[in-house]
Amino acid sequence: MKIFSVTIFAIVYTLLITQYSFAQWVQTNGLYGDVINCLASSGTNIFAGTDVNGVYLSTNNGENWAKVNFGLSDSTINAFAVVGERIFIGTGGGGDSGGVFFSTNSGTSWSLLNNGLPNNVYITSLAVSGTNIFAGTLMGGVYLSTNNGKNWSQVNNGLPTNSWILSLVANDTMIFAGTQVGVFLSTNNGTNWTQVNNGLTNSYVNSLALSGKNIFAGTSGDGVYLSQNNGISWLQVNNGLPNNSWIFSFAVSGTNIFIGTYDATTNNHKVYLSTNNGAMWSQVNNGLPTNINVNSLDIIGPNIFVGTAGNGVWRCPLSEIITAIEDKQNNFPISFSLQQNYPNPFNPTTTINYSVPKTSFVTLKVYDVLGKEITTLVNHETRSGNYSVEFNASKFISGVYYYRMQAGSFVETKKLIVLK
Repeated sequence: MKIFSVTIFAIVYTLLITQYSFAQWVQTNGLYGDVINCLASSGTNIFAGTDVNGVYLSTNNGENWAKVNFGLSDSTINAFAVVGERIFIGTGGGGDSGGVFFSTNSGTSWSLLNNGLPNNVYITSLAVSGTNIFAGTLMGGVYLSTNNGKNWSQVNNGLPTNSWILSLVANDTMIFAGTQVGVFLSTNNGTNWTQVNNGLTNSYVNSLALSGKNIFAGTSGDGVYLSQNNGISWLQVNNGLPNNSWIFSFAVSGTNIFIGTYDATTNNHKVYLSTNNGAMWSQVNNGLPTNINVNSLDIIGPNIFVGTAGNGVWRCPLSEIITAIEDKQNNFPISFSLQQNYPNPFNPTTTINYSVPKTSFVTLKVYDVLGKEITTLVNHETRSGNYSVEFNASKFISGVYYYRMQAGSFVETKKLIVLK
């Protein structure tokens, strides 16, 4: 019996978890002391929403910022949504004058859009699905506007009472809400919500992101989860991330997923990138100050921007970061799998390939048709990676056999044929 990895995993893994991109982050001018809660863009305009100073605008890729607060009665900006030339912002609430504001002139002036929203509403998140705008609130669930924010109606059927909507993400057919009790899905514009938490062991979902058919959920202390079936089931995808990771923000460019993290064990804040749908994460912090607080991320034009708490806005060329690490991550598995042996039928040797997405105790055994174990091919703790094992059947007679892999709750069995 011979076992080998298709990659020299120990070396690659060490390099990946310590690898910093050669791309360099640079600080944009201004906003040095502000807490940047959110970022957005409309055309060549970039908007930064702050915690106490309202909205800032840059028309030159962050080289300069100007405050654009005329008409705002609340200066705590928690969320943006862009619909054509209309910029919507969700604020932290301020008596009768907080909630949702919009601008049609690049932030030169803002107007309040609160008809149907409660007084002193705290808007945590905004999302757009077709012509519908959704507003997530703290303690009030979700509100929907079908007329560009002129009117709002509460759409909470199926959500827990007094829901904390920590994050919203939507496409044309589905809306996902991250709450303090997991993820909820609506397929009918919020008329009904269904909890979709299978496999999600940490229910405090700070952030959500969509990448094609993949849905990512960022949790408090349990890292990142991935669903590839509209939330029916979730898989933890934390390779390369520290234990006890809090995920506060996502930015998506195709299959490239950026996250802003906080490591509660070491009190460190970092930016990570996965180029393979979360199978592996690598730090991309080169140039950022040590322990910078990453509040928000956004991909704007050819750059990725980071909004921080107290260190302003930083920028880095997107292509440089991705190119620096994508080749290193492409072969890392995202789920357990057991492949059909090749060749099959065989005499006397065949190769069995299998994948392990996270460090696990793996067994791979061969049985005869009566279910009797005839040999053990793998029986040890295995790090994340793609592996191959050779099965030599020279001591066994011709016939049908079965090989079975088990790793935690994953179990799969396949048939092989010895033909002499």
